[in-house]
Amino acid sequence: MENPIQILKNKISELTASQRRVADYIIQNPMDVAFLTVDQLAGLVGTSTTTIMRLTFSLGYSGYAEFQKGLQELLRNRAAPQTRLEANIKDLNKSDLWLRCAETQINNIHMTVEMISSETLDKTVDMIASASRIYCTSVRSGLPVGQYLTHGLNRLLGNCDLIIADQADWIDEVISLTSSDIVIAISFPRYAKRIVDFVSIAKEKEAKVISITDSFSSPLVKYSDVILPCTSRSLSFHNSTIASMFVVDYLISALAINYSDRTKHRLDEINKILTDIDYHHNA
Repeated sequence: MENPIQILKNKISELTASQRRVADYIIQNPMDVAFLTVDQLAGLVGTSTTTIMRLTFSLGYSGYAEFQKGLQELLRNRAAPQTRLEANIKDLNKSDLWLRCAETQINNIHMTVEMISSETLDKTVDMIASASRIYCTSVRSGLPVGQYLTHGLNRLLGNCDLIIADQADWIDEVISLTSSDIVIAISFPRYAKRIVDFVSIAKEKEAKVISITDSFSSPLVKYSDVILPCTSRSLSFHNSTIASMFVVDYLISALAINYSDRTKHRLDEINKILTDIDYHHNA
C-alpha cells in the first residue's frame, strides 16, 4: 500500500489554500487523524467536510474512509517513536518549565523528522553542492538560522551570501540571479513580506528556491522547488528555531561528508590560515 503521507506531500503544490491547511494538520498529526471522523477533523482544522473529501479525491482515494484506512495501515507497519517519546516523558512534572521546554523541543525535532523525507534532504544537499551561488535570506527570529547556515556553507563551499531581507540592498543582488543559483529562504509566522518579495523575484529570474518554513501553508511554498517544513512551536510567544537549526546542521554535515573530496581541501586551507595567524587561544 502506498504511503498516504508521502502522496499528500507530493501533491501539496496542487492543493488549494484550504486543502493545504488540512494537509498540514494531517502531516503533523497522523496518529490523531487516523482515528478522527471527517466531521471531527473538519472541526479541528476549521474547514468543511467537503474540503476534506475533495482533498482525498485529489489524492486518488475514493474518499476519506479509504485515505484513513491507508493511514492506519501505515501507522501499524512502522516504528512508533512518538509512543516511545510519550513513555519517556509521561512522569515529568508538568509544572517544571525547564522540562516542559525540553519536551517541546524534542517534539519539534521529532515532528520535523517525520515531515521531511531522506529523499528530500538528499535532493537539497545535491542542489546546494551544484549551485554557482547560494543566497540565504531571513529576518528577525529566523536570522540566526540563516547566519549559521551561511557560515557553514561558506566554510565548505565558499559561495554563500547572507541577505537580510529587511534591508533594501538585496535588490542589487537579486537582479543578477540565474538558473544556476539557489536562494534558501527561512521564514516563520507571521512571515516577513520582504522574504516573500525576494523569493518571488528570484523565481522570476529562474533561480532555484529552497524554503525552510513551518508548514505547507507558508506563503513561500508557491515559489519553492524544495520545502523543508520545520515545526516552530514554543512554550512562549516566539517561533522556536531549534528544529530548523537541527535541519541546517544536518545539511552542513551531509555536505561535508558526501562531498568530502571537494570540501576537505577548503577546510584544510582555512585551518592553515587560522593557525598561521594564531587565531585560537592557547592555554
